[in-house]
Formats: sequence, structure tokens, C-alpha cells
Amino acid sequence: MRENADELIPTRHGLLHRLRRWDDQDSWKDFFDTYWKFIYSVAINAGLSDAEAQDVVQETVISVAKTMPGFRYEPKVCSFKGWLRHVTAKRIADQYRKRQREAPANSLISVQTSTIAEMDLPDPAGLALDAVWDDEWEKNMIEAALQKLELQVNARQYQIFYLHVIQRMPAKEVGAAVGVTAAQVYLVKHRLSRLFKKAVTGLERKFA
Repeated sequence: MRENADELIPTRHGLLHRLRRWDDQDSWKDFFDTYWKFIYSVAINAGLSDAEAQDVVQETVISVAKTMPGFRYEPKVCSFKGWLRHVTAKRIADQYRKRQREAPANSLISVQTSTIAEMDLPDPAGLALDAVWDDEWEKNMIEAALQKLELQVNARQYQIFYLHVIQRMPAKEVGAAVGVTAAQVYLVKHRLSRLFKKAVTGLERKFA
């Protein structure tokens, strides 16, 4: 699934165009709801605290908002994923610089963050975020599709699909836990797998 991750997150031109309007609350809500957990998780995995990661989310969204009026989306030059990674990495570096400024000069935290704080970070890879970024991007994509799927099916069917497909529990164990046969687990998997793929496609079209 990773090979298609770039295309499954809703980052189409239509959404970016709508974000040029500060008063388009629905589009900005869609953007925030789609990306805030993703950006937060990347910041946490980069070594920031909860409060620092929340600041990264806020400052990243503000940076995107400031850029949108003159932003030109050219996917052949730079994907939205790559551009957002660059913006987020800069905001993470800002938090490390802030941490260093607020720490005593001879403290351990000052020494630990000095190298990162001194980086200008023209390239997001300066924080070695590539692996974390790709992992969190895929997780965010799966979570968004699962949330959409959960609204379409009953609770038992969703539980079966989640345990068997996402958690990879054997069909017999899932059946015993939920109170159905292994055959029923396979049937739910077959039906909901199609709905799950449809949910992913729907995320693409929604922001086309």
C-alpha cells in the first residue's frame, strides 16, 4: 500500500485552490482534520514534547495559510507531500531552537539540541524525518479511510474487519471474540475490503 500512499491522501489541486480563501471554513476544516494528527505524530517522533508538537501543528497550519494566496501547485516540480514535509520540518527546527534559547547555557538539553538548532534546514532530510514522515503519512491515510468506513457499516462488521484485516488476527480468533464463525469473518472481510478501497478512492475524489 505504501507505493500508492502519495496518491491516497487528499492533496488535490481543488483543495489547495479553495484554501486560498481565508473565509472558506469548510475547506480549512477539511485540511486541519486531515493533517493535524499526522503533523503532530511526526513532531512527537522527532523528539518533541506534547506541547511542542502542538505548537508545530499550529505553526505549520499558519505557515500554509500565509503561503496559500500566492501558492502554485506544480506536482511535477514538487509534490504537496514534499512541500508539506519541508514546512513541517522547519517548524520542528524552530521548536528545537526555542528549546535551546530557553534552556540554561550549560544544561544537558542545550547540548543535545545545539546541533539541530543551528541547522538552517533548507532540506527537510536535515532532521532525518524521511522514514518517520512516510510511516506517519501511510498511517494517516489508513486512519482516514477507516473512519469513513466505520460510518458505513454496523459496529460488529467494523470490529471484525478491523481485528482481522488491520490487526491481522486469525479468523478463528476473531470469530471467537465477536461471536461469529470463521466463514462469516471471511465474508465480512471480502465485503468491507471493497468498501475500504472505495473509501480511499472517495477521499481522492473529494479533494479533486
